[in-house]
Amino acid sequence: MIGTDTIDRVIGHDVYDESGEKIGSASEVYLDDETGRPEWVTVRTGLFGTKESFVPIRDADLTDDGVRVPVSKERVKDAPKIDTDGHLSPAEEEELYRYYGLGAGTAMGTGQADTMTSGMTTGTTTGMTTGTADYADTRGTVGHDTSGPTTDDAMTRSEERMTVGTTSQEVGRARLRKFVVTENVTETVPVTREEVRVEREPITDANVGSAMDGPAISEEEHEVVLHAEQPVVAKEAVPVERVRLDKETVTEQAQVSEELRKEQIEVDGDTTRDRRV
Repeated sequence: MIGTDTIDRVIGHDVYDESGEKIGSASEVYLDDETGRPEWVTVRTGLFGTKESFVPIRDADLTDDGVRVPVSKERVKDAPKIDTDGHLSPAEEEELYRYYGLGAGTAMGTGQADTMTSGMTTGTTTGMTTGTADYADTRGTVGHDTSGPTTDDAMTRSEERMTVGTTSQEVGRARLRKFVVTENVTETVPVTREEVRVEREPITDANVGSAMDGPAISEEEHEVVLHAEQPVVAKEAVPVERVRLDKETVTEQAQVSEELRKEQIEVDGDTTRDRRV
């Protein structure tokens, strides 16, 4: 059973029907005037959560994901359209009891249920004494009427602040890998070769002796060996450079967006100008 001490586990959390199907998110909790116990919760439904329906939470159960109510999602979808103005009249509450097939109960009577959205309302019930009831606002906090005997004359307004930090996580890896490729290299190298050149010289007094050395008429051969250079290629492995991986830190600007909640305070009744202290 949900009590006033666990309302903060209801407001803003998901609401599931009796079969575990999500209905929407809890917006406001309405308390019974006499007992102060949670009686109704408004659930935001629809595509953008713009519609609010009243759902009974008298017999609801808290779960790790939110709260489970003993009605179906289709039942909530067709619930009576009642304005969530911070107060349920006896007629409106009776209509809800009748629609969900619930009895008002001996402890509840057929009276009013109140919640607080901007200021505190003190409701009365038929056949009940006038009194104040605990309330739960849409931010999930539980408090008391500021006009009660245990509170002062001020209301605290709070808001969420965002603190942004950084965390280091692995985003990728880089590695060195060595492999062999083959390419053609062409170079020009000079080579030499020997060729035969025939030289003729006339008979003179200087060479007549060599010319008349052999027989007058004869056959003879004379051979000359020719040489030529050929290109020769030799390969060797030579280290040319060293390659390593290193890391450097680069700083850039990243935008972070988050939804922050804050409380707003409205004043009902005649007021003078706002004075800040």
